[in-house]
Amino acid sequence: MPPAASCSSPAIAPSVSTSARASGADMVVIDLEDAVLPDRKAAARDTVHDALAGLTESRFVVRVNSLDTAWHADDVRAFAGLPGVAGLMLPKAERASDFAAMHEAAAGKPLHALVETVSAILNLADLVTARGLARLSFGTVDFQADAGIDGDGAEIDYVRTQIVLHSRNAGLAAPVDGVSTDLTDDAALARDTDHARRFGFAGKLCVHPRQVGIVNAAFLPSDADIDWATRVIAAIDGAFGAVAVDGKLIDKPVVDRARRLLETHAAFQAG
Repeated sequence: MPPAASCSSPAIAPSVSTSARASGADMVVIDLEDAVLPDRKAAARDTVHDALAGLTESRFVVRVNSLDTAWHADDVRAFAGLPGVAGLMLPKAERASDFAAMHEAAAGKPLHALVETVSAILNLADLVTARGLARLSFGTVDFQADAGIDGDGAEIDYVRTQIVLHSRNAGLAAPVDGVSTDLTDDAALARDTDHARRFGFAGKLCVHPRQVGIVNAAFLPSDADIDWATRVIAAIDGAFGAVAVDGKLIDKPVVDRARRLLETHAAFQAG
């Protein structure tokens, strides 16, 4: 099942990490970058390393410091060999070459690119060719600031489309959309998540564990979806010639969508 909710946790707050892990998030991002002051970087790295060193299976992805910092290389080396680390995320990733040294040092860990600058969007065709790259995540807040755009809805939907299309064309996993910063408006979070899903994203970054349930629910097929998909598959079973469900012709793309819905539902049911 593709990651729906991805919960970010500051590296210096182990209790938050525990809450994020217990929240039901498919991926927990431990942030060594924005959430940690410069004079705490080394200590935060050590804290996270010690916490993850004993794990054999994990949903933790470590967001290392950016390429142009003094901490980047040490961050990558610290977590590359840990079985409990599911991947490494590079903030402010802009081009494939940003990942060259990181790929060599990462010991096969899947790499995630946090796309949050104008340059990254303009370089997407190159960025998605990076060796070891598994998925893009959209850093909407930083992107808006860099682009001078006020709004994270229709104002940046063109960018969302580009991220989805380039990910698909490169054979990457479907991308993860950016955060909703209002922790009090559950209805808005549900709308934002449904918006991301309809644009082709497979998940959404969360800034607090309380958002995870709403995000996960929005990415799951509804009862109506499952009913429709079940009837589509039943209609084509042993059928010859044209088949219609609810008055609409059923062709291969429709059947493929029905199967994906049922597979997602089955994966969720299986836990």
